[in-house]
Formats: sequence, C-alpha cells, structure tokens
Amino acid sequence: MLWSPDSKRFAVTKYDMTKVKDLWVINSVAQPRPTLQTYKYQMPGEPGPVDHLFIFDMADGSCKEINVAAYKDQDTDVLRRTMKNADRYDDWRKSVWMGDGDGFYMIRRSRDLKRTDLLRVDVAADSARTIVHETLNTYVETRNPRFVNGGKDFIWWSERNGWAQLYLYGADGTLKRKITDGAFHVENVLAVDEAAKVIYFQAMGVDKNENPYNGHVYRIGFDGTGMKQLDDPGFNSNSISFSDDAKFFVSNFSRVDSTPQSALYDGTGRKTPLQEADLSLLFAAGYKFPTPFKVKAADGVTDLYGYMYKPFDFDSTKTYPIIDYVYPGPQVEGNSEAWSRGFTRTDRLAQIGFIVITVGNRGGHPNRSKWYHNFGYGNLRDYGLEDQKYAIQQLAARYKFIDIDRVGIHGHSGGGFMSTAAILKYPDFFKAAVSCAGNHDNSIYNRWWSEQHHGILEEITAAGDTTFKYSIDKNQDIAGNLKGHLMLVTGDIDDNVSPSNTIRVVNALIRANKRFEMLVLPGQRHGFGDMNEYFFWRMADWYSEWLLGTSHRDQVDIRELNND
Repeated sequence: MLWSPDSKRFAVTKYDMTKVKDLWVINSVAQPRPTLQTYKYQMPGEPGPVDHLFIFDMADGSCKEINVAAYKDQDTDVLRRTMKNADRYDDWRKSVWMGDGDGFYMIRRSRDLKRTDLLRVDVAADSARTIVHETLNTYVETRNPRFVNGGKDFIWWSERNGWAQLYLYGADGTLKRKITDGAFHVENVLAVDEAAKVIYFQAMGVDKNENPYNGHVYRIGFDGTGMKQLDDPGFNSNSISFSDDAKFFVSNFSRVDSTPQSALYDGTGRKTPLQEADLSLLFAAGYKFPTPFKVKAADGVTDLYGYMYKPFDFDSTKTYPIIDYVYPGPQVEGNSEAWSRGFTRTDRLAQIGFIVITVGNRGGHPNRSKWYHNFGYGNLRDYGLEDQKYAIQQLAARYKFIDIDRVGIHGHSGGGFMSTAAILKYPDFFKAAVSCAGNHDNSIYNRWWSEQHHGILEEITAAGDTTFKYSIDKNQDIAGNLKGHLMLVTGDIDDNVSPSNTIRVVNALIRANKRFEMLVLPGQRHGFGDMNEYFFWRMADWYSEWLLGTSHRDQVDIRELNND
C-alpha cells in the first residue's frame, strides 16, 4: 500500500487471481518425501489477474473503490513519490504515493501494451482522469514522471518519435515543449535542480563516435537549452548517485576492457577522482581484458558491438574454436557494457582453449533506438540468429586464429532458447550448443515477457467481446534439423522457465531419432544454485569433446571439482 504525504489516506490494489491457472514443479530430492510446489502462472493468451484499486481514509475508517477500467485484462501501477537518499532506508518514506494529499498518479496499460495512460486519481472522486495517452504499433515503455515547478508541471519520458526523449507537460496534460531532441536514447532522469531550472539525465548514443551502449550524465535546462555532458567520455557510467540537492553526483564508471573507477562531479562537470579498483592480483595471475570489436549486422548497415575473450596464454599462430555466448534480449543483450569480476560463461570458458565472444543483434538492447529494440517484434525465435552467424563469419574472415569450422553457441534462459534455435536453424554452421533453462516453447512461458516482446493480437468480435491471440515459433518444431551436438540443461524445480520447455524439445528430438545430451539438476531453480560449478565443468567437457576433440567420458570423477 502507498500512503498520502499527509498520512491521512492510503491506496491499495487488490488482485483477483481466480482466472490465473496453476503450474507445478516437483522437488524430487526433498526429504523425507518429494514435494509438490503449486503456484499461479499466467501463460500467453490466458486470462490474467483483475485489479481493483481502493482508497482508505484513516479518519473515519472508510474505503471506496476507484474505477480505472479502460481495457480488457489491463494492468495498473500506483506510482511512488520520487525518493530522496534518506527514503531508501525508511520503510514509510518509501511507501508514499506520487502526488499530494488530494490525489495521486498511476500508470494504466492495455493487455497488448500498445496503449499506456498516465492517470490522476483525486481522492474526492470515484474514477481516474487521463493526463497523458501514449500509443504505438508495438509496446509502449514508460518511466515515472518527475514533477517540477511545485507540482504545476512534470517531465515525461517517451519513445513516440523512435528515440527516448524528455518532454515538459503541465499537470493538466498540456504538452508545453520537447526538452531533449536528437537521434539518441535518454535512459532516465537522474535529478532535478528546480531553482536553477536544470534537469540531469543519463543518455546513450549522443556522441556518434563512441560505443552507443556507454551511458553518460548530461544536464539541460527546462527550456531545452544548454545540454552538456558532465562525466568522462569513453566509459560507461553504470552506477550514478546524486545528492538530494542535485549539486553533486558520484559516478562509478568502467568498460569491459577497463579498470572500474569512481569520481565525484559537480553540476558543471568538475571532477574529483575518488577511487580506482585494484586489479593487480588478477593481472599477476595472468588476467587479460577482453577485446572490443565492431561488425555489421546481416543487413550490411547496422553496427553491432561485442567483446572477444581469449585464453590468457593465447597464441596468435594457433587456431581456436569459437563459442558465441548469447542472450537475445529484447530487454538487454549478452554483451555487458561494464567490467565485472569475471563471468563463468565468457572469461572462464575461454581458458579451456576457446575464443568466446558476446555480440549484440538487432532486436536486442533497448538503449540503441526504438527501431533497433523492436526489430524482432513478431519473430521472437529467429530474429537475432542471422546477425549472430554473420558476426562470427566476419570475425573469422578478420582473424586467422578463428576456426570457422568449429563453432559453438551457448546461452541461458532466453539464451537457452536462442542457442537451441541457432543450432537447429543453421545446422551446418553451429557444431555444438549448450542450452540452459531455455524458454523453448513460449506458449507455456510467462505472459509478460512473451506478449510484450513478441506481441499479442487483440481481436474484438461483432458482439463486442475481446479476445487475445498469441502465436510464436517453437524450437521443437524444427528438432528434425539437428546435425550438431546439443546439450540441454534445466533445473527440475525451475519455477520461472518451467522444465516442460526443455522436455518438449527432448520429446521432439527423440521422435526425430536424434542423439543429444540432457542434464537435469535436481532441486535447482532457474539459476542452478549450488550446482552451477558442476554445470560449468559439464559444459566445458561438452565443448572440449565436440570442438577440441578431447573427450573425458572415460573419467568418472570430475577432477577439478575434487581439488583441495
């Protein structure tokens, strides 16, 4: 529940889950008996929760329901007040609605997500008023508005022209002006200095000579003038924290191929370095940064960005198999923009003797443009595969140490879906795949990811009834194409991506008379938990056997796991 700023009222959304069906997993290793877990799980096209909004009055103990219905199977969110730093540590301050004592604001979305409304709910009324209505031919994304000028105006984020930009609205919904303008992506508003009429925000792609995934801090006036970058070029500011008065901010910034740093900046961009991470022990152990690269998408026009991970004892006179670690998005891509302590599926896998890459694809990261982000809308299985294949081909042509005849692909969750699709769509190109926890059959995956990124068709009958139709290509439909070596992995109590997704592919492979490997991790959910280390060595074995020609099948013990 969210409180009014004066604590006299609070708002609560209740959800009728009656129409949402159950799903189950069985924990076979539970003691003393296997246990059944039952949970609500809405699949694409199925009826969802029905929400009801209530306002409670503390003075007389009364409550009333507010009518916010506009679309069948809509969903709503009551917005929280913009938090100050102190709010993060105070449960009450975190639970205050965006608005005043007389009312609050909320977001309403249609089931197909192509219509989104900013609503004002007045406590004295019994219904909501639409302040801003957004509509697109794919899904509408939003950010919380930021109220300024004593609540008379607000800053609104929108992708209506194909780029995420900021707009200034009056509180009644009158558009006053566009604040930012250009072929770049505004990620979010970071802070506002109302006295100086200045907005601080994070954006990507402003400098066309820089990696478009690098996020930077900018300032701009309420009137759209004086836009200026405040932090260092060439890095990604991946963690930004402003003081409550918007006079200073701390940025933690890095790249995948650079040591992380932090610095204090003022509102003009004046910098005071704070700290640089100490990676000396890593370098002493032989660590080397990955190598950034840029290639073209399959259209021959769009730039794709990625990173190459090599064995630390890399020898350019040798040839190496190449493994593509993938995550298709569309909410993010597999190619990270910031350095981390290392990733099992890239840095570590390369040390077995592989070139490992991550690279984006059209339809991936939302911070490129609305077009780039929505490229795969309506084709969620296949949209990124050609780009990934073409990227590998370009790298192999560029570097003689890459063996184009020994190509592997690997991914988890959406990447498990993608890697299996890749080895089945391009069976003569990808020779080995390890696909983990994949949503291979999105008709039984959760409604939110599938419907948003693939799309759902809303149909209204002559009688006025609204129905929703969903259809997406499934991996099991092309199981008969398999020529390479596929390992499927799932936790048996994965309550995010049901193991049924993997089992359906297994069923299709068996009926197509295909040899493959299946690894079930007992008692593990989506992230594989305390069996993740075991999984890594099984993955290493698989690629070693089929890409390096080194088999460990005659060794029962996994020696590396038994080291003291």
